[in-house]
Amino acid sequence: MTWEASWGDPFTAYLRHFEGLIGDRRTGVTFREVVKGIIGAGSLVCERIAAHSQILTATTKGAQRVIRLAKGESTKRSQLDAASLTAQLRRRGLAQLAQSGADELWLMFDGSDLRKPHAEAMPALMQVKDLDGSVVPGYRTLNVLGVTPKRRGILYHRLFSSHERDFISEPAEVQQVLVTVHQALQGVQSWRHVTWIMDRGLDDVAVWRTIWEQAEHVVCRVKHTERLIQYQTPNGQWQDGDIVSAVGALRLRTTAQTEMVTTRGRRVRPKAQLVKAEIRACPVRLTYDSHVRREGAGERRQQDLWLVEVRLLGTQLEPWLLVTDWPVTDAESALRIFRMYRQRWAVEDSFKFTKDCLGWEDVQLLDLTGIRTMVALSWVAAGFLYELGVTLEWPEIRVLAKLGGWQERKDRPPGKIVLTRGLHRMMDMLTTEAFLAAYIKEHGALPPRIAALLQGWTPPDL
Repeated sequence: MTWEASWGDPFTAYLRHFEGLIGDRRTGVTFREVVKGIIGAGSLVCERIAAHSQILTATTKGAQRVIRLAKGESTKRSQLDAASLTAQLRRRGLAQLAQSGADELWLMFDGSDLRKPHAEAMPALMQVKDLDGSVVPGYRTLNVLGVTPKRRGILYHRLFSSHERDFISEPAEVQQVLVTVHQALQGVQSWRHVTWIMDRGLDDVAVWRTIWEQAEHVVCRVKHTERLIQYQTPNGQWQDGDIVSAVGALRLRTTAQTEMVTTRGRRVRPKAQLVKAEIRACPVRLTYDSHVRREGAGERRQQDLWLVEVRLLGTQLEPWLLVTDWPVTDAESALRIFRMYRQRWAVEDSFKFTKDCLGWEDVQLLDLTGIRTMVALSWVAAGFLYELGVTLEWPEIRVLAKLGGWQERKDRPPGKIVLTRGLHRMMDMLTTEAFLAAYIKEHGALPPRIAALLQGWTPPDL
């Protein structure tokens, strides 16, 4: 028994969106088996990917087919490079998001490092930070996930290195993200409001300026507390100062409760628990040059903003200090900003899922084109799993979730990691059954001790 895709199954239906990139049948088969192998292996090691495909393991050079696909050596009539794959993911992601019927789109913009601490021969390695803050070899990636109620879509991914030949700068890479996603949104008239939700690494006036020029909105965690602004005091007067001094002018708007994985009190290990949050805000004004990091003379502009602080009571987490151009005048608007950035934290699970469960950092190709393509292929695999998780009303999702160890709770749906674990188990079962059936066909029976261990198991098709 093998995982044979049919035109009616969700996997094949999803891969049909990439047919326009594929120029011949052999490449199409390899592409399908590589994506399937990435999901099954949870790795970007070519040998492991091939081992999770019966078609690729049936040849003596299955791993070489994976490598040649990634490097573009077997795809002369196809467009399976990283840029083409991610462009198609963007089109598919937008189509999925538009189906939600929401009038607002949140864009979670994240920079993530691909760490290769023991690599020496891989091309164009730059210095990135490890989890403990030390510097290790690796690459940078920029990723955007679009979010509406019950929908997520991959809208941008790019892997780059400051040591590659055509590299300009990381700020230039960031500007390319903003423009590319904005242009893609112009073909979809589903959303009245678009908000970029970003962490401290994107606390940059040049980033915000471009977003405002595109008539989009900003929610960003503050890194540069020394930034000069004007802030409104509780008595309504405007005061010159920096963000640190503005914190003293914040006024309590509301409180909220949310579930977060954190430690409280004397607990050492973090766990999911309800946390009370206090949300404070005050108006601020930012004056900036319209041509910051651009050639030529610009003009002085002033932007009305709100400084928002979220204190997570009873935890060791530092407060969230946020800047937004959305007015925060009452409890309802304060809760809205809180939910936006809270969703940003939840989306980090999606990036963690792609890195950990699909084995980003396992990639080993000695070719930057191949590395980019393999990581892009992992996002293709992730896109399928995002679509699988659209709703628990689908019986297929409930089965995968329970295979992954999910215990049914109305207030805690299964995440992508649980669904992937369930899919791994199902695919491992199919791979095992296919191997055992082939052994029986060749030898007539299983070895006695294996047969006894399996308690009389026989292949389903015998």
